[in-house]
Amino acid sequence: MELQGKPDFAQAMRRLDAWFAHDMIDRPPVRFAEHNAEFCVSQTLAGRSWPDLRARWFDAEYQVDLFVESLRGRTFHGETFPVFWPNLGPNIYAAFHGGDLEFGEVTSWIDHCVADRADLQRLKFSHDNLYFRKIEQLMRAGFAQCAGRFLVGYTDLHGSLDCVADWRDPQELCFDIVDRPEMVHEMLELANANFLPVYDHFDAMLKAQGQLSVTWMGIPARGKMHIPSCDFTNMVSTDIFDEFYLPSLLRETKHMSHNIFHVDGKGMLRHLDRILAVPEIQAIQWVHGVGEDAPIMQWLPVIRRIQAAGKGVIIDLQLHELEGCIAALKPEGLYLCLAAEEKDQPAILKRLEKW
Repeated sequence: MELQGKPDFAQAMRRLDAWFAHDMIDRPPVRFAEHNAEFCVSQTLAGRSWPDLRARWFDAEYQVDLFVESLRGRTFHGETFPVFWPNLGPNIYAAFHGGDLEFGEVTSWIDHCVADRADLQRLKFSHDNLYFRKIEQLMRAGFAQCAGRFLVGYTDLHGSLDCVADWRDPQELCFDIVDRPEMVHEMLELANANFLPVYDHFDAMLKAQGQLSVTWMGIPARGKMHIPSCDFTNMVSTDIFDEFYLPSLLRETKHMSHNIFHVDGKGMLRHLDRILAVPEIQAIQWVHGVGEDAPIMQWLPVIRRIQAAGKGVIIDLQLHELEGCIAALKPEGLYLCLAAEEKDQPAILKRLEKW
């Protein structure tokens, strides 16, 4: 595959293949963007207008045009790839089954549609669901313009307990786990029933167009690449994790060829050993947070722990933290997300080759 603005595509993919195998060719992979950086791009193009934000999000041709405009004049260094991923917000999988989305400037929220057990009857997945069809339309709009320019990905899919929390409300779900665990298991069955078929549907659309497997993280892979996560488990014990989430995690990861677990925040660290024990998970994305959690150097023991388990680890760091990480860490298994000016990126790559 050859892409405008990404002349070293083949070599970058070889580095990713090695990284997934916990190996390294010449340097750690590096993506020149911070975590979630894409959420901050400009949301407007001249001459476009809509009656409301929902209409703007639903304008598939506009979403692709906006992305294409963001590529203008750019060179993608390192393992940074131009990826258009169809995005209607993080609650989209739950919305495929019922509930409505409310749209803001850069994200959306779901209407918690389960107030009591009787509401479970309303949770039905359908290929004719408005949001499901819109994701398909966004992908097709991307396919129409992507040849030789960019990759198209699949949408952000959160199943299992995160989906249940979207339907129910995270606080109410905490009470349910204690007071009505049988209802939680019933909702989990509904959430899990369609997750892999939905994933396979979008994966088949990508494969039919000769695309790689990639989503919001911007790390493409051959085969089936998945980002399992469960941010809800930040709030629960390891016993609850084992009963209500771990079976779903094992089922999802066994289905995929590539798995990067998204560990979002220090609340997830109590579950890290369980996640590391899953053989199908090749890597961890460690998102340390902001404020007092932001300096990466305080998390070096966590990073080393992941490396010692034979897993790759994605870390977000500031440019001024790079030399400290080089001095303190082994490069094997690391994947760096590093915000840097395009003009400075070739020199950074040269520095990483000396690590």
